[in-house]
Amino acid sequence: MSDEKTTIEETTETVEAAAPAEAKEEKKRGGRRDQGGRNKKQAAPQAGQEFEERIVAVNRVAKVVKGGRRFSFSALMIVGDKKGQVGYGLGKAKEVPEAIRKATQSAHKNLIKVPVDKGTIPHQILGEFDAGKILFKPAAEGTGVKAAGACRSILELAGVRNVLTKSLRGNNPHNIVKATFKALSDLRSAEEIAKVRGKESKSIRVK
Repeated sequence: MSDEKTTIEETTETVEAAAPAEAKEEKKRGGRRDQGGRNKKQAAPQAGQEFEERIVAVNRVAKVVKGGRRFSFSALMIVGDKKGQVGYGLGKAKEVPEAIRKATQSAHKNLIKVPVDKGTIPHQILGEFDAGKILFKPAAEGTGVKAAGACRSILELAGVRNVLTKSLRGNNPHNIVKATFKALSDLRSAEEIAKVRGKESKSIRVK
């Protein structure tokens, strides 16, 4: 994890050092201008929030054109504050550092809130996207995060300390990430269910 974080910091410094002076001035003003002259403000995390970043996958992609192939890179990133907020993003560029930067910005714009109850998820849920299908179950304190790959990174950055998972179908990291986020976004806390039913949260037992 420390090696990945160091790599991200190094690539970020490289990108900022190579950025032209005009881009830096536009960044200070709060965003780039479109053709109509309006400022395009980019979404950013609120002050005081510290987000951790992890690389899920970096792939080389090719576009076939008349003159041959044009190669570029795509990066899949996960960001989270380990306090219930997590997001993912995909970025493409001709260089790996730029692809990682774009993916990180996209992840910050797509943050979701995950209800965490005593270090675990509030109830069992099934996440499914395309060929990816994963089952999530709450676990007792001390169980740990029983997951692998991209699913483990997402749960840890969301602040989940104890959970059981089972991959039922698929091993594509993109499908696994989207299936995991589909499940986490469908989770409901006892308070939310009680509000819908018009009852007290203590009388609601979520299975």
